Amino acid sequence: CVRSDTPSSVSRPIARDFHPIAQVFWLGKMLASSLRAKGCKGTTVARATAATTTTGGWTPRTTTRVAGSRAGGTSAKNGAWIRTSRRGASRNQTAMSVQLSQDELKKQAAWKAVEYVKSGMRVGLGTGSTAAFAVARVGELLSNGTLTDIVCVPTSVATQQQAESLGIPLATLDEVPKLDVAIDGADEVDPALNVVKGRGGALLREKMVEMASDSFVCIVDETKLVSGLGGSKLAMPVEIVQFCWKYNLERLRSLEEVAGCEAKLRMDGDAPYVTDNSNYIVDLYFEEPIKDSYAAAKAISALEGVVDHGLFLDMVTTCIIAGSDGVIVKEK
Repeated sequence: CVRSDTPSSVSRPIARDFHPIAQVFWLGKMLASSLRAKGCKGTTVARATAATTTTGGWTPRTTTRVAGSRAGGTSAKNGAWIRTSRRGASRNQTAMSVQLSQDELKKQAAWKAVEYVKSGMRVGLGTGSTAAFAVARVGELLSNGTLTDIVCVPTSVATQQQAESLGIPLATLDEVPKLDVAIDGADEVDPALNVVKGRGGALLREKMVEMASDSFVCIVDETKLVSGLGGSKLAMPVEIVQFCWKYNLERLRSLEEVAGCEAKLRMDGDAPYVTDNSNYIVDLYFEEPIKDSYAAAKAISALEGVVDHGLFLDMVTTCIIAGSDGVIVKEK
């Protein structure tokens, strides 16, 4: 099909006869010819053409619903990606999209946890990526006057520094020995709301603060849910004194209550990792969930040289779980 009214001696095909991509270039060419006929400069045409050109790479498309955005609760979906023209670093960019989605869910769970904090309370502040959102929220509510007259006890040097930067009033258990609520994350959560904590290295202070609290609000994402503690096959930490650490590592490995575990000294580069309390950490790894967490906790604590362990049993009163389907609150 050709145009019969064109002044040119060369017949031009109609745009609809081209492939859709070719149509774009054909129409651009026609636009350029028209502009030149009207005396427009080439730079104007170049800018108009550039505006419609897609560059190589990947374009994200995400849909997220957050708490309070609409009636019925909270839900979110991980990001999907659309390739526009050329192959790119899709794995890293997809991982970034998923991570952003998980962080948004953690933030919503943390904000939900802060709803348990009321003016006049004494509050324990946890350690870790999820707890950091809660600390930030407490600082925000203090700043805008929603919360007043609260005092917080941090569970690590890192949390103390974050809280100080936000102007949150701080104290220690020496000054405030009884707390109303503690908010913290966890590394594993079983169906009974028993948890493993301490992969961030703050297990001793976390346990002290949370045992001193009337309630312990635990915040996790759904990847932390396990059928039994130790079931993630990741570290269950035990804080030990530096003195004769190899001796204590071998004794931990030999305990019948944790039979079959692998015991490793936690390292920080080429040197042993040192906690805020100047201790070492031995990480225990399990192929199967611990058969009896209570017996394991008792046996580990009975060893001289053990400061504390990452089994937090019968401590959580409320667990807030952030997942792909939203935020769930479980009360014990």
